[in-house]
This record gives sequence, structure tokens and C-alpha cells, in this order.
Amino acid sequence: MSHRHDRTISVEALARVEGEGAMHVEVADGRVEQVQLRIYEPPRFFEAMLRGRSYLEPPDITARICGICPVAYQLSAINALESVCGVGTPDGVPLPDGIRQLRRLLYCAEWIESHVLHIFLLHAPDFLGYQGAIEMAADHRELVETALRLRKAGNQLLEVVGGRAIHPINIRLGGFYRAPTRAELEAMVPELEWAREAAMEATRLVAGFDFPELEQTHTFAALRPELDRLPPGATGYPLEGGRLVTTTGLDVPIEAWPEHFHEEHVAHSTALHGRMKGGGTYLVGPAARFNLNADRLPEAIATLAEEVGCAQAVTNPFRSIVVRAIETAYAFDEALRLIAAYERPERPAVPVEPAAGTGHGATEAPRGILYHRYTLDDAGVITDAVIVPPTSQNQPAIEEDLLDFVQAHLDLDDDALQWQCEQAIRNYDPCISCSTHFLDLTVHRR
Repeated sequence: MSHRHDRTISVEALARVEGEGAMHVEVADGRVEQVQLRIYEPPRFFEAMLRGRSYLEPPDITARICGICPVAYQLSAINALESVCGVGTPDGVPLPDGIRQLRRLLYCAEWIESHVLHIFLLHAPDFLGYQGAIEMAADHRELVETALRLRKAGNQLLEVVGGRAIHPINIRLGGFYRAPTRAELEAMVPELEWAREAAMEATRLVAGFDFPELEQTHTFAALRPELDRLPPGATGYPLEGGRLVTTTGLDVPIEAWPEHFHEEHVAHSTALHGRMKGGGTYLVGPAARFNLNADRLPEAIATLAEEVGCAQAVTNPFRSIVVRAIETAYAFDEALRLIAAYERPERPAVPVEPAAGTGHGATEAPRGILYHRYTLDDAGVITDAVIVPPTSQNQPAIEEDLLDFVQAHLDLDDDALQWQCEQAIRNYDPCISCSTHFLDLTVHRR
């Protein structure tokens, strides 16, 4: 097939991503004219659902947005609401160290279960040449068993701190309903120590995959914690909060988000598209976090990153699987640090009284920055809510990367191009919702 032929590539349902999406590519005279990542699930209206509700409700309601990263939604909501209510702020009610440690520990658990799922069960089959994890398990049983054990460790940590592994129920404004004892956390240490070493070895394994060439020129955006606001035992890599920073030099508090980023509607997607107000696309997620915070990794994890070829900024999206593996090892390492330093609070939560105003909050979900904004009246009733998930922010950048990738690979036949395009989309682990479909590809030549 000549790469100059006109082609229309329609991927009706993407496989091995969380949710329902499609891809459409138009090629004319050997040039890619258009690439659309189509998200066609019905709008879910969570922001509208929150208006008129009590300020106490968003942590439980927003957790239902995603079964893979409910903690991200809970803690982003809590950060925003506590900021307007004067809890955990420099001049407000302080949060005990134990509460802050538990929140970061809970986030480590979420990173573990999400990253392990993506690395081994959703993305690794692409690099190893399998249609899915079931087929891969037939030839790589030990790898899949290790992945399941790693993910189980993350889920157990979610249960101990959060009350259950999916949509945790123990977290609330001001802290937790119950703080686990040191003994309960220390009981997990032997398994977490095994998991840290296993995750480091898995990082070396995925670093040996063959990675197609693709270089990104987007602005990277991530959070960067203020070191003096971290709980005891924590290192400085971003998880449950921080300032908003970019590779173009932006460094502002999260309250400045609306001044620098916005969302817009597009005809081909029910997801909004995030863009910088100054123009251009930006990218959030593991590579962005790593590129802006690699200096915050502890020595053992920094050494691992250098060993697997990530001593410099990672700008090839296909290598994002390596960064996720590094972050998985970091999450186990950080969990062990936090448990060693844990100080059980005398009370599991501090009181949070409503206050009129607008609060901003963000955390680093596994897929990138998750931003929340809430406006409350004097009685604590929510009058406005804004939630900006990572996939909405990344969608324009994904489309630009796909355009460049398809243009460079038009010489491939339809089957090979289908495989690599879907693999390219999975680089970003788009979280559309929680379902999986197989790919149906049709090509029309004009």
C-alpha cells in the first residue's frame, strides 16, 4: 500500500482503557489531516449533582466518579473544601501529623493498584505482542502472578487506611472516621518490603521493552509540594498536593489555576478539552511529574531511574510505562517511610465548620493533576462545583501526538497501524470510565 493513498481509519472502540472511546484518522495525499480521540460516553453531570448539597458530601459522591482512582477524587475535594473552611491552611486549624501521614499513605496505595493494573494488565501486552493479559499469562505466568500480588498489596493498604479497596469509606473532611493503629500498619511491612523489591525488578523488566520513536514538545504540568508542609516521613515527590508548576516556568499556588488553564467543548467528544490560556496544549501524568520532580526522589529510587535510562527528562510517551514502574517502586518505598514515622492522632479528625467562599484543591491522580473548585454559601451549601480530570487535560495533547505518530508510520499496513495507534493511546492510560472493549478497525481508501 502506498503511503500516498487517501485513507480513513476508524477505531470504533478502544481496547484496554478504562471506558468507551474511539479514534478517527483522515489521510489525504499522504498527509494526516485530522486525528480525533472520540469520547462518546454520556455526560455524567457530577458537577451539577453537587450543587445544592452539603459541603460534607463531595468526598463520598466524587469517589464514585472512578473505581480506579477514588482517593484522588476524595482528596482533591477535601483539599478544596478544607481550604475554604480554614483547615490545614497556614492561618487556620492545623491537621495533626498522623492525619497527614494517613492521607499520603492512602494515596500511595491508590498509585500502586492503578499503576500495577495499567503496567502489567493493560499496557505490557502491547510490548510483548499479546492481545491481552489473559493471552500473555499463558507464556508469562510468573509476571502476571507478581503483578496480582503487587496490586493485592496496594488493595490491602487501601482497606487498612480507607476501610475498603474500592470507593474508600473511612476518609472525611478533617481527617478520618477511624485512624488505624501502628500495629495494624506495621503488620503490612513485610509484604510492602517484598513489594518494593519486586517493583524495582519489574521496573528493570519493562525498561527492556522496545519503544517506538516519538518525541513530545508539549508543556508538562505537575504539582510540586512545599517541603515544609509535608508530613513526617514523607519525601517531596508529589502525591496529595502542592504548588502548580510547568516546564515553561510557571510556579503558582493551586488557587491560580483558573488564571492559567481552561476547558473547552469540542464536537467530537463528551469530555471537555483542557488548554493553557496562553495557547497550546499541555500534558499531565507520570512523565510530567517525573520531569518536574525527579530531584525529589529518594536515593534508591533515583538510582533505579538512572539505571533504567531515565536520568534525563522523559519525552517519549511510549516510555511512560517505565516512569509508572518507577513511581510504583516509589509508592512502596514511601509507604514504608510513612509507616515507620506514623504518629497515631489522638482524634481521627479535626472539626470543619462551613464558611462562605471559594476553595481550590488538587492532587496527583495516577494519570495526572486532578483539580477541584467549590463555592460555598454561609450555611455550607455548594453553589458551584468544577472538576477537571487528567484525561480531559491530556486529550488535545494525545491527538497531537497521534497525528505525528500516524504521519511517521503511514507505510504500515492497516493491521500494524491499528495495533500501534491503540498502543500509542494506551501510553496515557486514559481513564474514560471503567469498561473494556475490543478494537474494530475499518479503513476506507478513496
